[in-house]
Amino acid sequence: MLPLAACHCCGLVHRMPALPRRSDARCTRCRSVIRHGAHPRSSQRAAALTLTALMLYPLALFTPVMTIERLGHTADASIWRGTISLLAEGHYAVGFAILCFSIIAPVAKLAALFTLTAGGGLRARQRAATYRFVEWIGRWGMVDVLLVAVLVAIVKLGDLVEVTPGIGVVAFGAVVVLSMLASAAFDPHQIWEDEACPTT
Repeated sequence: MLPLAACHCCGLVHRMPALPRRSDARCTRCRSVIRHGAHPRSSQRAAALTLTALMLYPLALFTPVMTIERLGHTADASIWRGTISLLAEGHYAVGFAILCFSIIAPVAKLAALFTLTAGGGLRARQRAATYRFVEWIGRWGMVDVLLVAVLVAIVKLGDLVEVTPGIGVVAFGAVVVLSMLASAAFDPHQIWEDEACPTT
């Protein structure tokens, strides 16, 4: 029996015959291209991007994201040092928000994505659950936009405060971009195709 595939545009289900290389199957109703088969290297590409992001993350976490000069006093601020300072000074709401959304959530997402792409002997249902976790926790990455807004507000305080971006900003930006690329590179259909056609 031929496998089934649904059109991503109109949802019509088709029976998919074996297609020659570089050939496309089109929906009989809306003429949209129906994807067939995951890219053979999607997991490898996603794993490479994820591993690179994980290697850069300590640099993003511990190197200064900004240098603040106020009234002649200069101080370097990293994400980790700033989080610890906020908690130590009693700003628990902001401190825990940064701890959760800028430290714990990105690391958890990258670790889960690397586990998903590297395989690790997980069954299809376990990989599917891991993928759902990656999708869920990835939504909280938008909270970083709030942190950018806070930084912009600091910059606009006036001439009394001068803020200079540090190497940590570049590293953190690279981690965010690599994380997005890794999520986009991974094809979730491969979870079930690997289960249906195990490599021997």
